[in-house]
Amino acid sequence: ANIVAHSAEGLDLLLLDAPHLFARPGNPYVDGNGHDHGDNHIRFGALSKAAGLIAQQGLGDWTPDILHAHDWQAGLAPVYMRLGEGTGAKAVTTIHNIAFQGCFPGHAVRDLWLPLEHFHRESFEYYGAVSFLKGGLMWSDKITTVSPTYAREITTPTYGLGFEGILASRRGDLAGILNGVDLDVWDPATDTALAKTYAAGDTAGRAANRRRLVDHFALSLPDDAPLFCIVTRLTAQKGVDLLLGALPRLLSHGAGLVALGSGDPRLEMGLSAAAHHHPQRVGVKIGYDEGLSHLMQGGADAIIIPSRFEPCGLTQLYGLRYGCLPLVARTGGLADTVIDANEAAITANVATGFQFSPVTVDALGDAIDRACEAFADKALWRAMMDNAMAQPVGWDRSADAYLALYEDARR
Repeated sequence: ANIVAHSAEGLDLLLLDAPHLFARPGNPYVDGNGHDHGDNHIRFGALSKAAGLIAQQGLGDWTPDILHAHDWQAGLAPVYMRLGEGTGAKAVTTIHNIAFQGCFPGHAVRDLWLPLEHFHRESFEYYGAVSFLKGGLMWSDKITTVSPTYAREITTPTYGLGFEGILASRRGDLAGILNGVDLDVWDPATDTALAKTYAAGDTAGRAANRRRLVDHFALSLPDDAPLFCIVTRLTAQKGVDLLLGALPRLLSHGAGLVALGSGDPRLEMGLSAAAHHHPQRVGVKIGYDEGLSHLMQGGADAIIIPSRFEPCGLTQLYGLRYGCLPLVARTGGLADTVIDANEAAITANVATGFQFSPVTVDALGDAIDRACEAFADKALWRAMMDNAMAQPVGWDRSADAYLALYEDARR
């Protein structure tokens, strides 16, 4: 294995070149059949070890101030950094989804060259296993996650998934900082995936995108009927089963639905069956299609995100940017980024979408009812689109928050 220096788009990068670990079919996490690589603990242990040693010892004349590890795959980096004498760098670990904890059998301690004296509950041991994520949480100076609400949620048993005690004990070091989107890639004024571009204050081009979208899925939908979309991994976490349960409510309004995603075969079959039974109102593409996802944001009227939990979410941010009003569960980053069209928000002219709680079929159906009623009020819908597209969804504020957190960690 070698450390290779590289530069791309103005960023200086250090890459771990280890073909025996990473040059194989599939993606960085699973093989070509969708199964975890059997040596993932060694593969990501090597990544963590390399990062930890560089943070500890520096590289040439350069020494880092901060080691920032993301998710379980880099969770042991702060551990390796702290195991020896080093530069005094500080460590930050970010949780993007606490459901993925990087747990491996206890004997992995030997494979990972970790000292047995640290295999205990105050370090990286977790019910007899080695947990990469727990190691990162226990050995970091600061912990972040990707929204303020999710930061609070994961200190509770409902969302902490066994780590709530650790996180509650470190509440003073835990911060929720929202993700942002790439404003150049996701810009309706320049997006080449759209049938017609448009911008805030002049959204006439959305009509052409809607027609392209309706034609793409061979739907028959009148212009005065709302068109909903969903772009997601098809999993229980994302609440796709709830949408299938609420689909009769949606169709009862004469509305349409287009869906893009893949995942659980049962949910794929459920959506495909809905498209088969309602070919003029429901369109489904199983798989991944970046261009189509842009067209859906630019042509659908609203995007449904019924997640049971959602650390941050990006599709609702794309929806805000494109004037595709988000209809979301009131959880995690969805709660932090969408202003519900309740009476007070409508009166104050600040509503940007629709929230629902609890995360049930009935509550989702009620939100769909409200969205359809709002769509019928063209002045209200236009005002909500203007509000949505005015929302800051880039990285400026979050970058400032990370900088402040780094400075606090150094102090």
